[in-house]
Amino acid sequence: MSFRAALRARAAGSGARLIFPEGEDPRMQQAAEILRTLDIADPVLLGRGHLEPYRDSRLPAVAERLRSRRPDAVRDGVHALDLAADPLRFGAGLVAIGEADGCVAGAVLPTADVVRAALWAIGLREGIRAVTSAMYHGFPDGRVLTYTDIAVIPNPTAEQLASAGLAAVADRRALVGDEPRVAFLSFSTAGSAESPDVERVRRAVAIFQAAAPDVVSDGELQADAALDPAVAARKCPDSPIAGAANILVFPSLDAGNIAYKLTERLAGATAAGPLLQGLAQPMSDLSRGASPDDIVDVAAMVALQAAGRTP
Repeated sequence: MSFRAALRARAAGSGARLIFPEGEDPRMQQAAEILRTLDIADPVLLGRGHLEPYRDSRLPAVAERLRSRRPDAVRDGVHALDLAADPLRFGAGLVAIGEADGCVAGAVLPTADVVRAALWAIGLREGIRAVTSAMYHGFPDGRVLTYTDIAVIPNPTAEQLASAGLAAVADRRALVGDEPRVAFLSFSTAGSAESPDVERVRRAVAIFQAAAPDVVSDGELQADAALDPAVAARKCPDSPIAGAANILVFPSLDAGNIAYKLTERLAGATAAGPLLQGLAQPMSDLSRGASPDDIVDVAAMVALQAAGRTP
């Protein structure tokens, strides 16, 4: 079974109510039909006339949520109700007040807008210092790798790198169902080189391991030492990863974004994502080039995120 098929099968029957703020887009409408047919989620498309009563009845609660998180919401003539009427903020607000399990946007709107709406209405998970994103790759040999961060923070601090790893751990358990093995990547392996960038990765590892001592992790590691047991045996024989990492934390957005696109184009891997991680409740971004199938995959991931956070 391919990773895409396994992901959808895992999400089937989730019962998640997902908001799609860009409901006028034909790709969103096609994706919603697929989600219903496969019983992955209950999609709610915003921006369509027959949903106006639904929207109007919930606007005051969403506006109050925005007002409580941003006391300056009423400023320069802009009222919280006006802000809440924006479909993107409204969708994020529905998740924040418990009216929905997750939100999926970004087929039309840029990533920055989606992240801002999520941070404003929903906020960060406890213990997480930054919103980051991940791509999940399924390989012909059955492996699934998580790449992070691939879309949000250009030059992450050590704390932000650690947060990317911590958020990926929680999501991987829900989305893939295996035990995370986290490698913090660098051009250096176990002290083979020195630079401020290498030291930043080492600090990230220390922060991560203090927060998640029971998760198998290591760094700094070069990619081959993280993924190839034979190379790991030579370069870092004492590494607990032992060349079997399944979460790769990249040291910069350049590295992560380039790596995931090369993997998708050259390694015969399927890709699901990008998935926003680190939020208190699920909301995710899409590529503006997303197909209906891509949207379905991200929606399945968001549904599994929601299920993984249910007490």
